[in-house]
Amino acid sequence: MQTHTTAPVVIDRREGPYGEVVLRRHGALLQIIANGCFLMDTSDGRSERLLVDAAYDALDDPREPALLIGGLGVGFSLAHAAADPRWGRITVVEREQAIIDWHRAGPDAPLAGLSGAALADPRTEILHTDLVAHLVGADTPEGAPRTYDALCLDIDNGPDWTVTEDNNSLYSPAGLAACQARLRPGGVLAVWSAKPSSAFDFALRNAGFQSVRTEEIPVARGVPDVVHLGVRAA
Repeated sequence: MQTHTTAPVVIDRREGPYGEVVLRRHGALLQIIANGCFLMDTSDGRSERLLVDAAYDALDDPREPALLIGGLGVGFSLAHAAADPRWGRITVVEREQAIIDWHRAGPDAPLAGLSGAALADPRTEILHTDLVAHLVGADTPEGAPRTYDALCLDIDNGPDWTVTEDNNSLYSPAGLAACQARLRPGGVLAVWSAKPSSAFDFALRNAGFQSVRTEEIPVARGVPDVVHLGVRAA
């Protein structure tokens, strides 16, 4: 287990439409903090990789599937998806311009070491927009909303612990209906969470998702991280 003897050092702090977002260094780790809430760091990435792999494994038709990653974060999910040639188009939705900049604002971008190769992959596209708005089609009012084979969502600490109040709508019946509408038949919804949520499993079933289950990722201390999974009916 890694310990730190120095205090965190702030690399960048931005005030945006959703509040404050901070990138800081703590020892060898880079950490993202939103409105004072710890989101993620560069310590591991196992759960982010499982998010992508579990979605692929649950697909009914895994031939060059189109993937939507909700939340760029430190880039673990994107990097893992882009390293897998089985994925087709990879779209990342990120609402914080600061986080996008930390990955792609030139060779000195703090997180470019994790995501540089993935961002250079021709399959990859970054959309600077709100995930909920994208899912309901509000950011493409004049065109047909895109559809995907897999939605891998990691924008909160889980359905029961959102970063901002607006994100609660993603896990509501209307939000899950929007996810269904963006998925092709047989497509997979995968949602990362810092702890299991039986209420969210029930919400997935109630929304019509099939093969609902959770996959656990052991952590050093406390309850395991999980990925909630559901499949749109074919």
